[in-house]
Amino acid sequence: MMNAAEKPEPAPVQEFSVRAILPVVFALIVGMLLVMLNTTIMNVAIPRLQNDFGTGLKTIQWAITGYTLALSVVVPLAGWSSDRFTAKRAFLLSITLFTAGSVLCAVAQSPAQLIVFRIIQGLGGGMVFPIGMALSFKIAPPDKRGSIMGLLGLPMLVAPLLGPVLSGWLIEYVNWHWIFLINLPIGIIALMLGMKYLPDSEKKANTKLDIRGLLLSPAAFAGLVFAIHRGGSEGWGDTYTIIALIGSLTALVLFIIIELSQQNALLELRSFRSFDFTKGIVLSWVNQIALFGSILLIPLFLQQVRGFSSFESGLLIIPQAVMSFIAMIIGGKLFDKIGARPVVFSGLVILSTALYLLSGLQADTSVYVMMSYFAILGLGQGLGTMTLNNHILQSAPKDFISRVTPLISSGQQVFVSFSVAIMTGLLTSSITRNMNLGTDPVAAQVAGFHHTFQTALILALCGLVLSLFLSKPKLK
Repeated sequence: MMNAAEKPEPAPVQEFSVRAILPVVFALIVGMLLVMLNTTIMNVAIPRLQNDFGTGLKTIQWAITGYTLALSVVVPLAGWSSDRFTAKRAFLLSITLFTAGSVLCAVAQSPAQLIVFRIIQGLGGGMVFPIGMALSFKIAPPDKRGSIMGLLGLPMLVAPLLGPVLSGWLIEYVNWHWIFLINLPIGIIALMLGMKYLPDSEKKANTKLDIRGLLLSPAAFAGLVFAIHRGGSEGWGDTYTIIALIGSLTALVLFIIIELSQQNALLELRSFRSFDFTKGIVLSWVNQIALFGSILLIPLFLQQVRGFSSFESGLLIIPQAVMSFIAMIIGGKLFDKIGARPVVFSGLVILSTALYLLSGLQADTSVYVMMSYFAILGLGQGLGTMTLNNHILQSAPKDFISRVTPLISSGQQVFVSFSVAIMTGLLTSSITRNMNLGTDPVAAQVAGFHHTFQTALILALCGLVLSLFLSKPKLK
């Protein structure tokens, strides 16, 4: 018998191993890659779809716009769905709906059908990224979250690169139907991995749906994304653009007022009470406008000024993706050890350097020189982007995580759309202005790209200053 004075030895504490949760992370990566591929895969297909359906650009463009709007509509529901049905079930249901929508897109017989089926795709895909971020954040201990989140950056890098290349190859050598059918095997793999490896969790009690927020969020977020898209294509003085802006901003103000008073809000805006959280998310918005606008400009420059095909452009951008992925892994490990400020500051210094170099690109700049610039851009992108997301999640109250990741995704939808609209608008107006002055067409285009990259540089420098005010939040 054990002596009363003797105490049983405590069970040894198992050390956390990143390798142990790699299957979970891989399941999330496959699901997120599936969805993110389809944000870029349609761009190359537009001319072929116009010819096959016998319709105009504005009609087919709605297949992209409708998908983006559908993403914006369902993102705010990610937190409630995770709490109500568990994150695993919500993730798998989203993948299922997205895959079904992809098959429907592949068999579309008219532009109207394609647009409707793309909306179904978007409704399925909108919750995948925020749920994936929240799941990965929960399965890792606080001092390893940077490393895990760094791995989740892979879809963000591969999708913009692989989407146009894969789409171009399928359209050239197979047909446009396969840019959607390719999602079927990937979707099935994502579902099998998810069912096997994603952790089960208990449903949360008291998960009443915020009906008023649910009604206002589409008008606020999807309406704002629509207004920005239309403003970029039709002009900011367009009547419908102005109506959409006024309506969506009004809905956004009402949404904010209601969400701040709700116990079970769709988006947890009370997180903004944390000064660290607010500093991080504002800096991430500035970073997104500068970065995603630049990422859009690079393939445009390669194709419009240098005459490369979509496939060739994708190959030239590979150094950017490779360096960005390496930097994300390094940045995640550094975040775990020293916090966000030095990592994000370094990333923005490198990003600013890259944008300065890109603002000097000429029509005869060596391919190898350009690729080195893209690699520098990727290094800055990798250090800054996911590190900021880590900081934002680490700064948010622990109980709000499932409602904070949709907030991050909703903001990203709006600010990426804003970045694309602003940068393309600046580029177009600058080229037009130079052409009207009698400048050679190629020189006018080069000057337009210079001006637009310089604008992105100014934004990156503003972000550089803001990064000095970041602090390392306490581990929770």
